[in-house]
Amino acid sequence: MVSPFPSLSEGRISWRPHHLCLLSPPTFPFCWLVCQCVDLYIMNCELLATCSALGYLEGDTYHKDPDCLESVKDLIRYLRHEDETRGVRQQLGAAQILQTDLLPILTQHHQDRPLFDAVIRLMVNLTQPALLCFGSVPKDPCPRHHFLQALDYLQAYKEAFASEKPFGVLSETLYELLQLGWEERQEEDNLLIERILLLVRNILHIPANLDREKSIDDGASVHDQLLWVIHLSGLDDLLLFLASSSAEQQWSLHVLEIISLMFRDQNPKLLAGVGQGHLAQERSTDVAELEVLRQREAAERKTRALQRGHRHSRFGGSYIIQGLKSIGDRDLIFHKGLHNLQNYSSDLGKQPQRVPKHRQAAQELSAQRRSALSVRLFLRDFCSEFLENCYNRLMGSVKGLLLRERAQQHDEVYYMWALAFFMAFNRAASFQPGLVSETLSVRTFHFIEQNLTTYYEMMLTDRKEATSWAHRTHLALKAYQELLAMVNEMDAAPDVAMRESSHIIKNNIFYVMEYRELFLTLFRKFDERHQPRSFLRDLVETTHLFLKMLERFCQSRGNLLVQNKQKKRKKKEKVLNQPVASDNAPCIPGGLEAVWPSLVEQLHCCVQDPELSLDSMVPFDAASEVPVEEQRAAAMVRVQDCLLAGQASQALTLLRSAREVWPEGDVFGSQDIPREEEIQLLKQILYTPLPRQPRVEEEEEEEQLQVVQVSEKEFNFLDYLKRFASSAVVRAYTLLLRTYPQNSPHTNHCVAKMLHRLAHDLNMEALLFQLSLFCLFNHLLSDPAAGAYKELVTFAKYILGKFFALAAVNPKVFVELLFWKNTAVVQEMAEGYGSLDGRSSHRPPVWSPEEEAQLQELYLTHKDVEGQDVADTIVAHLKAPRTRKQVICHLVRLGLADSVRDFQRKRTHIVLWTEDQELELQRLFEEFQDSDDVLGHVMKNITAKRSRARIVDKLLALGLVADRRELYKKRQKKLVPSNWPKGEETLRDFCQKDLPEEDLPEEEGEEDGGNREDAEAEQAQGHSARLAESLRHNLYLEGFSAPLLWLQNCLLRVADDREEDGCSSAVPLVPLTEENEEAMENEQFQQLLIKLGVWPPASGQETFWRIPAKLSPTQLRRVAASLSQAEEEKEPLPGLEPKVLGEQGLEEAHQTEHQAQALRALLLAHRKEAGLVFLEAPESGVPGIQKKKRFQMQDEDENNNGPEA
Repeated sequence: MVSPFPSLSEGRISWRPHHLCLLSPPTFPFCWLVCQCVDLYIMNCELLATCSALGYLEGDTYHKDPDCLESVKDLIRYLRHEDETRGVRQQLGAAQILQTDLLPILTQHHQDRPLFDAVIRLMVNLTQPALLCFGSVPKDPCPRHHFLQALDYLQAYKEAFASEKPFGVLSETLYELLQLGWEERQEEDNLLIERILLLVRNILHIPANLDREKSIDDGASVHDQLLWVIHLSGLDDLLLFLASSSAEQQWSLHVLEIISLMFRDQNPKLLAGVGQGHLAQERSTDVAELEVLRQREAAERKTRALQRGHRHSRFGGSYIIQGLKSIGDRDLIFHKGLHNLQNYSSDLGKQPQRVPKHRQAAQELSAQRRSALSVRLFLRDFCSEFLENCYNRLMGSVKGLLLRERAQQHDEVYYMWALAFFMAFNRAASFQPGLVSETLSVRTFHFIEQNLTTYYEMMLTDRKEATSWAHRTHLALKAYQELLAMVNEMDAAPDVAMRESSHIIKNNIFYVMEYRELFLTLFRKFDERHQPRSFLRDLVETTHLFLKMLERFCQSRGNLLVQNKQKKRKKKEKVLNQPVASDNAPCIPGGLEAVWPSLVEQLHCCVQDPELSLDSMVPFDAASEVPVEEQRAAAMVRVQDCLLAGQASQALTLLRSAREVWPEGDVFGSQDIPREEEIQLLKQILYTPLPRQPRVEEEEEEEQLQVVQVSEKEFNFLDYLKRFASSAVVRAYTLLLRTYPQNSPHTNHCVAKMLHRLAHDLNMEALLFQLSLFCLFNHLLSDPAAGAYKELVTFAKYILGKFFALAAVNPKVFVELLFWKNTAVVQEMAEGYGSLDGRSSHRPPVWSPEEEAQLQELYLTHKDVEGQDVADTIVAHLKAPRTRKQVICHLVRLGLADSVRDFQRKRTHIVLWTEDQELELQRLFEEFQDSDDVLGHVMKNITAKRSRARIVDKLLALGLVADRRELYKKRQKKLVPSNWPKGEETLRDFCQKDLPEEDLPEEEGEEDGGNREDAEAEQAQGHSARLAESLRHNLYLEGFSAPLLWLQNCLLRVADDREEDGCSSAVPLVPLTEENEEAMENEQFQQLLIKLGVWPPASGQETFWRIPAKLSPTQLRRVAASLSQAEEEKEPLPGLEPKVLGEQGLEEAHQTEHQAQALRALLLAHRKEAGLVFLEAPESGVPGIQKKKRFQMQDEDENNNGPEA
């Protein structure tokens, strides 16, 4: 760092006297200056020394110092470590470092590449938006002062950049960098390109200082001067090149943002009309506006002349206004002339009521203006060239970046702005849909609708940033409006293909329910505190266009079918983890003996049917969290239920399907079981009292799920229009109508048309009988320039005529003027009050005095009784049938209760987690994280007892574990008797393995009650391997041996690569031959891939299946070995070293198999003699059925590697 003392001693500060202003901020109070002068002086001394070491300006030549580069780096370092007040930035702005030092260095010493790069970095930092520096607009006075001061300095920077030299250097440098090919371009070059684009973006982003500029239409503002400098330097051509080049796609978002800032203040329709013949149109518009103003001024002058009295003012006298009371009981005394009587108001002289800030209407964020003619001509040509050469490619590239989430947050707003602006320019200029074909599709409608819905939902939830979300909602609405306008223009085009395309788009839009409900939702959620009047104007115009298109589309078709969605609530029943005895089986009248004979006849017919398909019945639930291996008991219960219901064919089909899924143990019979034994097996299943689990509710309150039912219905336009007949919609239209003098003729037409639809087409004139709207009509009819609003005047007279006609019949309508009304009140006003009581089934019956007396007596009797619900007790004792809601509401209406919340049912169980409970759970998890049973210890030591599922869900939500399998009890080796064949499984294990942990006997639950749940991963892996074996065998029979060999080689190659590299990542399976491609599209082959653990391609983002990174080389070799096990049984498995069986080993294996079959036969014989039921657990020590050789080898490998791994 450069020492400050030499710079001060050389007297370089004399060349920059403006530095002295740093020590005396003129806007700060003197007391603040006294307290802060010491700290500011120390800081200013270092900054002044650094700035003095940059160089000096002599005439038009800037002489840089030898330490210029180091000084620029020091300034960058100062800015990096500044505090929240941004004091360094403010002092550099007050010293005008950018104007007096950095810009001359940029223009005169740009050949020095390191210095040029450092100056660009410093400029990007200095010109970044103030909103980005402070995070948001501060509300406190002191931080807000700093914010406004930084904004003033930025506006001064923008004025300094409005020169041809800086942009000429930037344009020349950018041109030289873009000339380099990708193989020649270095990383520093890409950084410099990005910084130049960011610098241009920052300069254009600076808002205009309206008080300082005071620019008018057709005048050259600072922003216009900047645009003209960009045009003269040729930077606009470079932006077009970046937008149209496929090799420069990485700068797409930067270019789109710069273009959006260039056209920030422009109106696309006015910009398209710039040129020959359109100046006369602008002149005629100005003349019409001046004529309206002239008429109003003449009318006011005439009114003042008529109000002037004939006598002198001191002879005016005083008057008594009869019928108008003053403060007391006497009539009001008026002390002015009679000509001022009509302007009298009781509010004269009163202090206007102050509106709080949080209730004030939202201000417009930007205002459109007409730039100088030369600037508009340049921008018009730029738009035309951009549409012809760049629009489709750039918008497609930006859309891809947004969908792949490679853009920054909220970058989609630039996409929606460009869509709205350039589509509007295209419609107004030449209307060529081919130039905007990239964004003219149903997918674009869906993209805009999704973002629009997200924005207004966030506006309702994120109250602190509601204004920002409202601005994004407005941009999305403008894009949606332009899409509709483009489709509407295509519908009237002479080209048949264009009309057919618009018909297809309209058919898709009008069919989907979300597009039709969008406008109703926006009207209901409109909030003038956050959404400006321009948003309401665009919403009204877009709704008008949509209704016009929809009405025309319905008239051109006889009937229109649209999508209809209904939400129905249903109660979600949950299973309580409690053991259930076998006597809970369904009871059959007459006993099982009466059911079996009829089932035998059906079973004999079904067994002989060769066309009995197994695909119709699936014995397991693939979407369940319970592994397939543990669903065997549930499958057995389903077979029994089918038999009890008399569905013999379904029971037989389910039994055979379960036999294919769970072949081990011959629990569902062997593969070659005779038909008679199969029927006897079904009989044993029927007579066996299998363990069941009841469908009961859990401890918590019943959950209500919303099920969306999608159907189709015939569309009726008038029924859809009735949805707009609400007070929220009418209130919004009335709010926009208040500014009818400032509205465009099209906006006033949209308002009048919508109100006319509600009043005339729906016969709901009374919906508009509202006092605020009538005051507006009065102001409109008395307006001297009312001739310019003929449509509004005609409509106002129509509504007033209907009102006075109804007032002659129903005098109560004068009171109804004070309230906003719904459709039911409107109908009662026209047909008579109480006319809907008999017709409406939704209205509750009227309470009689006797019923109210009984209700009051029951409430006073039972309100203090503990242990019962007062509302339910009253409903049970009332004579007339009433619902709980009706009783509660009437109690509140009678004043017996304060609120409906007093009658809420009390919850007796903990549902929500408090912060202390979450901390306790986190502490217990960290304490027992290394134990064998983490979840068991946590459940044992936690204070607030909860179910296992709730604790697992909370651990996942807190991010303490990534997968619920991490909470399983760690597997431990068990000592197996030497005479027990490996891999055997008893019938007792089958009956009790699939039940919850609590269903086991106490002595077993303590030893290994959670062993099944904790070893869920191993069981699921074993079952996946068995399903994979069956699928692999079927694929070999279908001729897919070559693809299976290719898959095996891919797995082995990936395993070798992962062992060599030591790291792993997902590897795609790319089929290069036609045979492999057909196999990858085969359904059974895809099922095999899923069972082997291969990931399918992600929807819309990936194309190929991928080998996941979590599979280790040993697991990959094991999976590869399973693909060739049946074909090459004698070859050893890759990665494993199984023990080779000799002749003696084969004899032992055959002997063990015969022993197992003999034991099974002996067990069945003992059961028949003892009268035992099927599937009863045998004694411990009786061996089960030996597993297949391959699964035995897998279990050996898992037992050898599992605990140590």
